[in-house]
Amino acid sequence: MSTFITRLDSGGPGLRVAVKDLIDMAGLPTTVGCRAVERRARPAEADATCLAGLRRAEAAGAVTFVGRTNLNELAFGIDGINPWFGTPVNPLDPSLIPGGSSSGSAAAVGSGDADLALGTDTGGSNRIPAACCGVAGLKTTWGRIPVEGVQPLAPSLDTVGVLARDAAGLARGLAYLEGGPDPVAAVDAPGVAPGVAPGVAPGVVGRFRLPADPAIDAALDGALRAAGLRVVDVDLPGWEAASWATLVLIGVEAWEQHGALLQHDPAGFGAVTADRLFAGANRTPDERARAEVVRAAWRAELGDALARVPVIALPTITGEIPTIEEAHLINERRATYGANLAGVPAVALPIPRPGRLPASLQLIGPAGSEERLLAVASRIESAVA
Repeated sequence: MSTFITRLDSGGPGLRVAVKDLIDMAGLPTTVGCRAVERRARPAEADATCLAGLRRAEAAGAVTFVGRTNLNELAFGIDGINPWFGTPVNPLDPSLIPGGSSSGSAAAVGSGDADLALGTDTGGSNRIPAACCGVAGLKTTWGRIPVEGVQPLAPSLDTVGVLARDAAGLARGLAYLEGGPDPVAAVDAPGVAPGVAPGVAPGVVGRFRLPADPAIDAALDGALRAAGLRVVDVDLPGWEAASWATLVLIGVEAWEQHGALLQHDPAGFGAVTADRLFAGANRTPDERARAEVVRAAWRAELGDALARVPVIALPTITGEIPTIEEAHLINERRATYGANLAGVPAVALPIPRPGRLPASLQLIGPAGSEERLLAVASRIESAVA
């Protein structure tokens, strides 16, 4: 089964949790979905720091780890296709890509093999597979969840997050990632549905409109109306420049992390991943410097917008989910880079459409506003259920 690189005993009690195979788990090798890394991997001496809360929950019988999930090689891609470990089957339609890089994590949740799955998000790697597999995905604020023991792709952008069936699952996963002594109790509060973060859902959202399939836009607008939210259009003129800068920085930093191994063992890398790494190596110092200037300007622009509206809504992907044969089309349909470059949290939420695969609504908020985003997501879920 290509959903998992390593299956673990799934017969234990509690919530079933899957972990993306670039997050260290004590006693198990971390492959990062790459043959060159796998050949050199040794069992990790310790867990990644972000697993501490889950390990306490495991000891209490509240969760069971069910496996290490597949991913785009090095987490460097968004289609979910892996040349070494196979492509996870999209639970909505096997002919479609599962999205990446957290492909196995999204597929595990969507197929019912896991209740929660940990993933990472550097340029959309939790939200895109969530959109493709019809589940919910959370990108956390940069720096909120520790990344010690998480194999890096682009350290200035890398974040750890969670995938689940709904907002309640995301809230529970976030609480576990925070590592509190009682993560379940931390998200159960009077007047709040069990497992939903006790944030306050604002009554207004900003709506950022990208060129998108009209059916996607209609589904998202209908969900916001059904939830009784007042919608205010928001203009973000720096969006395209921010997307370019994110692409530059991911490429440059990925080469810094993995270029030496590629040069030493080129046969251990897939051709697509190698091409992406070499593209990063060929970026000039001037391009990197300009990308940093764009990052600063974009953070200011998005911050100003989020000072006027508490949440911004937009598609996660702007068109239909591509087939495996046309996987490259996902690159032009992604709408995720902006949150990564700004370092702010974002949620991808499936929105039902009669007779069609779900659309995916993306919610972006200021740094540290995960609880607010999850409260809005829960309100929308209740409205469209």
